[in-house]
Amino acid sequence: MREIKAVTITEAVRKLVMDANYFIGNDVADAIRKALKKETSPTAKEILNMILENHNIAREERLPLCQDTGVAVFFVELGQEVHIVGGTYKDAINEGVRRGYIEGYLRKSLVGDPVIERKNTGDNTPAVIHTSIVPGDRLHIISAPKGGGSENMSEVRMMKAADGISGVKDFVVERVRVSGGNPCPPVIVGVGIGGDFEMSAILAKKSLLRNIGQRNPNPKFAEVEVELLQRVNKLGIGPMGLGGRTTALDVFIEYVPCHIASMPVAVNLNCHVARHKEIVL
Repeated sequence: MREIKAVTITEAVRKLVMDANYFIGNDVADAIRKALKKETSPTAKEILNMILENHNIAREERLPLCQDTGVAVFFVELGQEVHIVGGTYKDAINEGVRRGYIEGYLRKSLVGDPVIERKNTGDNTPAVIHTSIVPGDRLHIISAPKGGGSENMSEVRMMKAADGISGVKDFVVERVRVSGGNPCPPVIVGVGIGGDFEMSAILAKKSLLRNIGQRNPNPKFAEVEVELLQRVNKLGIGPMGLGGRTTALDVFIEYVPCHIASMPVAVNLNCHVARHKEIVL
């Protein structure tokens, strides 16, 4: 059994939430540069250039890539041979979020009561934590802040098996079309298929952790990802919804088995600020 101190987790999370909000991944920046070469719309080109400039300013000045620094979402793989000492696992992560969002001057966007009073919690806690127990003695933490604009354009639909893959494709494309410029395109489209109601949504969000261009290992689903990306970009929504060839940078699909009577499908959109940083302790 390997011991990891709660304070070690807190410090790692403190840094992760700041880095995720300051530094965009090279895969995203490269995808935008690639899209810039293909764009024919002057307005779309100008927007894509602004996005790249924003990346540089955020990195050099250590400023948030977006004013919406998001809900603090974590995907964690906790080794079954890890023993956390000096505090609880959940408290350690939330303390790291609290410190990081305050120290990093990141906007605190959470309200404690979601319906009646909607009073801000003041420190962007509690975090949303998805934990998987895995073999080994390591702790793998991924910070993926999620903004409200793109999250609001996401949807779970309990489809029928008879809808088939063509129904899934149509649902994904229609979800992007209806969203228009609201999720701040170019977007990354996450699709989760199978499991049950909540699992499909988690799968869709987890798919967004992939690097741009990383295909599903199943060739059949990889083919669907490529087809959906082409269909979405033919919608003409373009950067920030002002027209162009670049509505999405990529489409990712994750799937798991499901009940014979069900076919849950979730679409989780991410804006062009596709933030995620990770550490292994």
